[in-house]
Amino acid sequence: MKNITAYLTIKNKTYYTVLTYYVEGQRKLKWVSTGIKENESRKKAEKRLIQIRDEFINKLETITTTKTEDKKVQISFADFMIKWLEMIKHQVEESTYTGYKRQIEGRTKEYFTKHPIMINDLKPVHILDFYNWLYLQGLKGNTVVKYHANIRKALDYAVQTDLIPSNPAIKVGRPHQEQFIADYYSEDELNTLFQVVKDTPLELIVYLTAFYGLRRSEVLGIRWSAIDFENKTITINHKVITVTNESEDIETKTKMITKSKTKNKSSYRTLPLFKEIEELLLYTRKMQEYYKSQFRDSYNNQYKDYVCVDELGNLRKPDYVSHKFKQILRKNNLREIRFHDLRHSCATLLVKKGISLREIQDWLGHSSLRTTERYAHLDSSSKIKSASAIEKALSFSTNIENKEIKKDILDLDSNTSTLENISNC
Repeated sequence: MKNITAYLTIKNKTYYTVLTYYVEGQRKLKWVSTGIKENESRKKAEKRLIQIRDEFINKLETITTTKTEDKKVQISFADFMIKWLEMIKHQVEESTYTGYKRQIEGRTKEYFTKHPIMINDLKPVHILDFYNWLYLQGLKGNTVVKYHANIRKALDYAVQTDLIPSNPAIKVGRPHQEQFIADYYSEDELNTLFQVVKDTPLELIVYLTAFYGLRRSEVLGIRWSAIDFENKTITINHKVITVTNESEDIETKTKMITKSKTKNKSSYRTLPLFKEIEELLLYTRKMQEYYKSQFRDSYNNQYKDYVCVDELGNLRKPDYVSHKFKQILRKNNLREIRFHDLRHSCATLLVKKGISLREIQDWLGHSSLRTTERYAHLDSSSKIKSASAIEKALSFSTNIENKEIKKDILDLDSNTSTLENISNC
């Protein structure tokens, strides 16, 4: 134990040990008699001082440890998760925090309030029971994995801060994720879609998303300053997302935030400008100038550098895009897919056209090739090449005439065998 000093003094003709120590920043004194009289050996009193000091240090450490353990017992896992959420609030992006908050203040809090457990009593079986409950609520494995990731990170923090000796989530296997099967539009379906979105508010948005395989946040974040009409390039370096806005009212509101930061480092990319896209962009810019001159003071100039704005200059909202997209599909009796599936459609088209997965990774802005490899099963051409190679290497005679001759021989053998059986009878 540090910051504890001891010295000898005489009181009532007896040597006393005076201990000086601190508790929560406050200086404390403790007098302990050595039992050795003033007229006895001082060296004997000094040895006794050392013994008294060491005993006091051990006692103080035991008391401190006990208090700490008692304090741990008072922290429930549900309360700890809420505290961890507040701790990371300023360490992650607002959109990431919103996702964590929805999980922790939602199903995590609900379950562990009904099934309370103290954090230092938490075992792998309790976590597994929670995951099973999530499955019963209708959640898919891909979503349960996100709960697992948050719990593991939170418990890592609990270990670092000495709340628990080890992380029980490490002993829990990662929940099984469903195999990714992308829904997408074929070439014909995409071309039909381009026809029906013509002259609608989503025309440019759909074209940009399908041609470049953009995320919804990326297409809404495209700015005029990112388009180089001279060198025919478009740079993806900005995003627009919707997050939950905390308010004192019971109702929660949403707000849009714009960020000059894409999902990951690979998401920042510069792509060639298609002629069709360039024409649409130039037309859109001309229309924006027209609306600005018509609505004047009513026009919102805050987003004048953004491409995807409405007639009054307001940013197109992510939820509006998804909802409007669904309306257009239903109105025109097109097969219903999610707006994000246009990104999958772009990836699928590239795979089927023989573009390598490495090139597709760069085009889509995937952080790793592993993400892109989810589309590898769509490359039927590579399987045809493999089948052809095997067929050539392991060729065998498929002459129909030989087959017929062999069949006749087999029939003859069969008849002979039958005659022999009859004669034997």
